[in-house]
Amino acid sequence: MQPLISRPEDLTPTTPWSATKWAWTAEEELADHRTRARLCAAALLPFKDKQPDWDGFAAALQWQYAAAERYGVELVPVLNADTGYIFDLDDVMYAEVLRRFRAAFPGRKFIAGVTARGAAQDTAFKAERYRALIDIVQAHENCEVMIMTSKGLNSLDPERRRDGYYQIAEWLIRPGIVHALEPSFVPWATPYEPWLLHQLAIHPKFVGGKISTLDEPHFLYWAAMCKDLKLDFAPHSGDDYGIATAIKTGLPLLIGASSSAAPLICAAKDMWLEDGVPGKKFPTGTGRFDTRVYKVFECFQSLEDQVFRLNGQHSAAAYKHSTAHVLHELGILAAPEAHPACADLRGADEGTRMREALLRPRRVAQRLDIPGF
Repeated sequence: MQPLISRPEDLTPTTPWSATKWAWTAEEELADHRTRARLCAAALLPFKDKQPDWDGFAAALQWQYAAAERYGVELVPVLNADTGYIFDLDDVMYAEVLRRFRAAFPGRKFIAGVTARGAAQDTAFKAERYRALIDIVQAHENCEVMIMTSKGLNSLDPERRRDGYYQIAEWLIRPGIVHALEPSFVPWATPYEPWLLHQLAIHPKFVGGKISTLDEPHFLYWAAMCKDLKLDFAPHSGDDYGIATAIKTGLPLLIGASSSAAPLICAAKDMWLEDGVPGKKFPTGTGRFDTRVYKVFECFQSLEDQVFRLNGQHSAAAYKHSTAHVLHELGILAAPEAHPACADLRGADEGTRMREALLRPRRVAQRLDIPGF
């Protein structure tokens, strides 16, 4: 029986996760009741009468900030990612979103998604396709750049993919976050091999990475490797179906679910901390964490399982439309509209479905005095 790999120097570009010790680490071994990790909330771009609802955009962000401040959570909005309809925005509107955010929330940090522009007809990967959006983002201070995967970048073998990321990093003057997907999101997507993750994690311009998973626990693989090797690189969970895992491991979340469940998620992050953690907002008085957090985990997950439910083509892409309905039901948005160019829409009964999905979260929020629901 082959011993499991535990040293990065023993990795090759084709080493599978199953050959490493990090793929066999239990979530319980990674449990952390003391680390305060940030919540990176993928911001919805709302619409009213087929136009951006800028008042609703600011109101939804303020709703999240209020929850974060109540529970002592560092909240960083993620602008112009999938929840913000990046693939439906031209460069002018992309820049306008950032301008509007900075005008409404001067001094606040944000993360912005960037992807390859104009690459549809390319027959080979061109790193410069990322440059236009990177330049728009980096005109701002106090921000980070999330390098969203693209078909051209993802098609490369691990070594050339590493080189592609490194080439993009040459243009970064702000901290960078890399982003990997499983094929359950788009059919051409492949998650990072352990060698590639390590190569990206040791690059000085990459402060972390987001892994969006549905079918395999890659976030746990990343968490185990980074903790074991003490890498200066923060794995961010992009798993809207397993939100509690990041909270329990003391690692950041970077999810669209924050746009519809921020108060519950922020409350859970504080409840999970032991009393002795500096800045804990609601100590139990026992020195321990608040075990009622498990019920909060269940209630926000029950909501997000409905928001992100799969359609007949096994796609959750219409979650943005569901999110708009949740925020409309909560009185935050004037209309539950999606981007007028977005083809991923829910049915006419979505308002009723989201109202029902909110029943349990609202009940738990009321019993635990969690405002915002």
